[in-house]
Amino acid sequence: MTLPDPSSPLLLPLAGVRVLDLSNVLAGPFCGYNLARLGAEVIKVENPDGGDLARKLGADPAMAARLMGLSFVAVNAGKQSVALDLKAKAGKEAFLRLLDQADVVLENFRPGVMERLGLSYDVLAARNPRIVYCAISGFGQDGPWASRPAYDQIVQGLSGAMSVTGDAASAPLRTGFPISDTIAGLTAAFAISAALVEQRRVGRGRQIDVSLLEATMAAMGWVVSNHLNGGVDPEAMGNDNMTASPSGTFRTATGPLNIAANEQKQYEALCDVVGRPDLASDVRFADRQSRKEHRAALTAELEKALSARGAQEWEGLFNARGVPSGSVLTVPQVLREAQVTGRGFVEELAAVTSAGAPLKVTRPGFRLGGPFPQPTPPPELGQDTARWLASLGYTEIEIEALRATGVTEAVARKNRAKD
Repeated sequence: MTLPDPSSPLLLPLAGVRVLDLSNVLAGPFCGYNLARLGAEVIKVENPDGGDLARKLGADPAMAARLMGLSFVAVNAGKQSVALDLKAKAGKEAFLRLLDQADVVLENFRPGVMERLGLSYDVLAARNPRIVYCAISGFGQDGPWASRPAYDQIVQGLSGAMSVTGDAASAPLRTGFPISDTIAGLTAAFAISAALVEQRRVGRGRQIDVSLLEATMAAMGWVVSNHLNGGVDPEAMGNDNMTASPSGTFRTATGPLNIAANEQKQYEALCDVVGRPDLASDVRFADRQSRKEHRAALTAELEKALSARGAQEWEGLFNARGVPSGSVLTVPQVLREAQVTGRGFVEELAAVTSAGAPLKVTRPGFRLGGPFPQPTPPPELGQDTARWLASLGYTEIEIEALRATGVTEAVARKNRAKD
């Protein structure tokens, strides 16, 4: 581990930590992105033939064509890229030299792939006992499902998450973004950070096994607990909150409004604001449990009153009285809100889209007592390969030989195949 300079004004918690990120698409790269924004030096080790699969994904075909797809952009700023064919003996040797100077290895291959490459945790830990090795997979490294292919939507279905998303008429539904991949990435970043604390304390690393299935189910804690301990079979309730009423999405004169009057005092204030104080004394709605039992009747009464004003007007009136509420915004709408723009959540990079507009990313969902340093743009495939090989002791002649034999550049391999 390279020790950081404590006098640096931009010192971040993971400064001095080096991560070798072999992962693709989302769960692993999102983990690596959070580690990079926390100060770690994250080196993507990519297949020379196309690299991270997400390089070809996203809404801008021109960006995808040059292996800078907008899906890739979202979670790879601030990283470096070294292209190595790990199936080649020379590529594996270069990777092991990188390992000697690394703190973390992150991968999201299907279980068994790293073993077949000769790069299992046991092999890597024997060479560098300080290494923290994190493997992200669909179902974990063992069990009857371990070898199954897994994508986010498959895991959403198997985890039970889709069964409780939507309402009785529309369920099962997937969430509007890949939530299992995202949760697994955050879980991995949390576990790696904890293992790095141990590494600094005792001088050794450990193996971390992150399962998309288990990470998703762990995040469903309330739903799972109600079944395990209360014998309740979870059901799809649409936009209603299973724990309270009135708590959910309600119709107004201009559109939907989320209201969460979960406490008695909030419910009473809500009734007062909408001009229906009688609802607070109605025996059907007298306490938390009775309101849940008569949820439909209470919703109908409230929506009659809410039809008198628009969502934004009600939002202001309710929040002023301590009743949590908020309009249902689109992504473009919320990105324009002063709450988001004023805190610098969206950052412009020193790069442009295919249309010439500034390339933008979102920072992590936390602050560290000051602004994050602006990240470098997502790396071009293999842009740091030669520099890293030179730092590992390879000569210019050796680097050129690796390039010519296809270990670091796919073009050379394709050209060789034509000869």
